[in-house]
Amino acid sequence: MLGFKGKSARIVISAHSLLRWTLQQSQNVVQHPHIICMCKHKPLSYRTVYTSAIRYNASGAATADPKKKIGAMGYFLLIIPVAALGLGTWQVQRRKWKLGLIKQLEDRTNAAPVAMPVTHQELEELEYMKVKVRGTFDHSKELYVGPRQQVIPGSAGGGHGGSMISTKARFGYHVITPFHCIDQGVTILVNRGWIPRNLLNPATRTGGQVGGETELVGVVKMTEKRAPFMAKNDVARNQWFYCDFDEMSQVTGAEPILIDVAAESTTPGGPVGGQTRVTLRNEHLQYIITWYGLSIATGLLWYTGIFKKKSGASTRPPVRHI
Repeated sequence: MLGFKGKSARIVISAHSLLRWTLQQSQNVVQHPHIICMCKHKPLSYRTVYTSAIRYNASGAATADPKKKIGAMGYFLLIIPVAALGLGTWQVQRRKWKLGLIKQLEDRTNAAPVAMPVTHQELEELEYMKVKVRGTFDHSKELYVGPRQQVIPGSAGGGHGGSMISTKARFGYHVITPFHCIDQGVTILVNRGWIPRNLLNPATRTGGQVGGETELVGVVKMTEKRAPFMAKNDVARNQWFYCDFDEMSQVTGAEPILIDVAAESTTPGGPVGGQTRVTLRNEHLQYIITWYGLSIATGLLWYTGIFKKKSGASTRPPVRHI
């Protein structure tokens, strides 16, 4: 039988000696605080006995294996969940900033119109705000930008913003016309709105070609960037794929200033106003879910696969039934 000599003594049970002793006691049920061999009154063979050398201290608890500590690679892999957590938090701040910017632009476009300033510097401060101007159009220098999809003013499912033109054709062009401002004494560019392709020729929409002095409300636009892979403008053929204010200014003789006619200033029989797009790309919520989800998943994998298996704290070995 096994015995302990002193509380601080350590007993090393080798696999060979334990096997010999177990075979001798095969007719009994042998129990040990950490190893239980239930022979059920049948002789044991070498194949049926599985054990390993375990070092015990006086208290009966297994000592920690120094080889099971978390190494440098384990801590290096911890960077993944921590970095994903940081990126998710950063996206939270980005989403807050983007929502504030969208709200600011919406407030600007919905504010009451103001008189158009004289200087270009003052006009820059009014970007995406409505201004009121009075003057005359020069329809002989119309420019057409497109193809463009129509923006339905104030409606997500239909409507044509008060124009007499049918808007069943979803793609068309924006009509850019020089406009001489009487009060400011300058000529600017005015995006009168959207027209379908079949009305691109001014002769097909004579009712919408405003003559004489008129007053309109428009949204100030200071710039428009060329989208990636978009074709370049063909000035000679009057084909414009995006609004290049400087090029348009050289062709028409107007100042490089453009306003989009508001929906309430749409001329019956003319282009559909209210084509200003003020929506900004806001996909930060998807990024937040992605980064936080990745942080949780990789954090759990690190805990179960590295920390739990290689932690220095060991538990009592499992009881084996033989």
